Amino acid sequence: MSWIETISPEAAEGDLAALYRAIGGARGGVADVHQVQSLNPKVMAAHLELYKAIVFQRSSLSRRDRERIGVVVSAANRCAYCVAHHGQALRNLGEDPAVADALEAGAADTAPELGTNERALLSWAARATREPHSAREADLVELRGHGYDDRALLDATLTVGYFNFVNRLVLLLGVELEPGYEETCAPEMGDAERGPTSR
Repeated sequence: MSWIETISPEAAEGDLAALYRAIGGARGGVADVHQVQSLNPKVMAAHLELYKAIVFQRSSLSRRDRERIGVVVSAANRCAYCVAHHGQALRNLGEDPAVADALEAGAADTAPELGTNERALLSWAARATREPHSAREADLVELRGHGYDDRALLDATLTVGYFNFVNRLVLLLGVELEPGYEETCAPEMGDAERGPTSR
């Protein structure tokens, strides 16, 4: 589970119980990454809203691109929990298994199924995770040249930042991959939060 006390969905009461019901209904279950925040339900609720706004909102950056970034960032941080969860989410979106495997292994450059534009975006995301201090305006100029507009660049940056945050939550609190985690990787969170699944 984790290295700190948590409140299970079965033991939850009041606002926490309602939050667990909402998460379970939208995601197919309550993953341990949510339960590890159960001592601070306000943060859990804010985290969920942030997640939906970054990953599911309509954007010129596709939902699939955002999930790919999530896997690449998590692989760079060696966060096996998030690699597994978001690798499964990618597969649920219809991702080519060879691409998902390569991203999970931290080897996007070995997936011939990815185009030049996609490789550039994912390489940038991995570098932004490992060496954020090396960021230059030229990086964004290059990505614009690959067809990404400024909304896509903003959402890509938000996705990199979000997954770095969650990776640290998981790694610093010892969140373990739960049995049957695939059930909590629903590809959608409802029409209001759903973004396009291809560019």
